[in-house]
Amino acid sequence: MRWTAYESPMDATPRIGVLDGDQIAECPSARRLLDLLDADGSRLVAAADEAMSVGRRWRLTDLTLEAPIPVPPSIRDFMAFEEHLKPILAARGATIDPAWYEIPAFYFTNPAAVMGPYTDVRAAPGAAQLDYELELAAVIGRPGRNLTPEQGQESIAGYLLMCDWSARDLQRKERPVGLGPAKGKDWATSFGPFFVTADELPVAPGARTPDVTLTAAVNGRPYSEGRLRDIHWTFGQMISYASRGTEVRPGDIIGSGTVGTGCIADLSARFSQEQYPWLKPGDRVRLDGGPLGAIDCRLLDADPVVPLG
Repeated sequence: MRWTAYESPMDATPRIGVLDGDQIAECPSARRLLDLLDADGSRLVAAADEAMSVGRRWRLTDLTLEAPIPVPPSIRDFMAFEEHLKPILAARGATIDPAWYEIPAFYFTNPAAVMGPYTDVRAAPGAAQLDYELELAAVIGRPGRNLTPEQGQESIAGYLLMCDWSARDLQRKERPVGLGPAKGKDWATSFGPFFVTADELPVAPGARTPDVTLTAAVNGRPYSEGRLRDIHWTFGQMISYASRGTEVRPGDIIGSGTVGTGCIADLSARFSQEQYPWLKPGDRVRLDGGPLGAIDCRLLDADPVVPLG
């Protein structure tokens, strides 16, 4: 199943529906995908059956799609691709810290900054080095604590395409403080347009993750291409670590981190800043996740910086 969220053209109320060809079949009995996530996926199946049999039908092109889970309980964004880290660190004369191979590191980002797939994104105030980050995210469907990697994989209800927008100059300024990214990251995260249930992106026998190709373009020029199968830490391992000593809950989002070549910081480290300049207001960014759909939006001018004193 591929679910999406939107405002009803009838009365502008939030609605959810299932993709059926070039139409969306609206779910009559639920308005939030978050309310359909449960331990065994039965609510999703029942709601999809209801939508397909009696739900109002809309043409996909007539709807303004929103993030499938507009305010998730939490968003943990990991850093799971060795192919992404190596060139960036090499450009600084550094190598990957051995701890990265021992634990799947993550940070918490801002659920209040979630954006829909086609919503234009206002740049971070005070930033000049703007960047996208091409990622895939898993959505927790089954709560759990101290999960094994196998249980972590089984807890996934589905997947989303994710763009972790970054302000590299703010991030660089914050880094020496040692608390991780804050204002360099919390101004926008785009998701969607489709929540693809885990059964549609299975892990093949002998594989470590679903095999999805992710691409990005800026102003129509191809920039990034990476494959989920190249990940170092699996989603099961990341969820296991996230659940260590605490609980993961339905609707929690687990970001993969950036795929290899999946951002301008990565590309400029491999090639040059002249070839891959930072984003600026007016630029159009398109990220494509195949069955997960595409994020396609423009950067807008930033709000003015409010002085602290």
